[in-house]
Amino acid sequence: MAQAHIHPIFDRLLQTETKEKQLNQRGKVIWLIGLSGSGKSTIAQHLEAKLYDEGFLTQVLDGDNIRSGLNKNLTFSDEDRLENIRRISEVAKLFANCGIVTLASFITPTEAIRQMAKEIIGEDKYIEVFVSTSLEECEKRDVKGLYSKARQGIIKNFTGIDSVFETPQNPAIVLSTEGQTIEETVETLYQFIIKKISYKH
Repeated sequence: MAQAHIHPIFDRLLQTETKEKQLNQRGKVIWLIGLSGSGKSTIAQHLEAKLYDEGFLTQVLDGDNIRSGLNKNLTFSDEDRLENIRRISEVAKLFANCGIVTLASFITPTEAIRQMAKEIIGEDKYIEVFVSTSLEECEKRDVKGLYSKARQGIIKNFTGIDSVFETPQNPAIVLSTEGQTIEETVETLYQFIIKKISYKH
């Protein structure tokens, strides 16, 4: 419910297009979705480096980083998962409105949560990327030992084990990390987004 004493000044601030022209790029949110261990963070890291080399200003928002700071008070309950993504979406929107190419790497397990993120950020700025790595492959990687702990019941509400992960229905692009090098996967994503973020197109 709106509060009477809050008076936003969005209409009196410099607009997104003005900032995009200054940066010579378009503010977009590249939202990477997938299971823990699917490769989201690695893809974001490599894509950021590639975009930096091309002269783009970027910001990476990563699940573990956000939960150690902005959202450290949240649990992994359904309610808190929703609030986690709501807050992140609002932050991503702020970056995109400044003309910054934002790489958001989050499990984002359900269609309802993804729809909320898209609505907050704006459909014209939200690019949904599904990092389609099988549960079996994610468990093989398990660099953090999380799946093992989830199987033992040490970690509760773990996505893919005892908490649902719904396959994205309409992602802008699907990436497979199995049978490909990270360079090949990142190049595929780069080629898909370059015209969307370049001000020359």
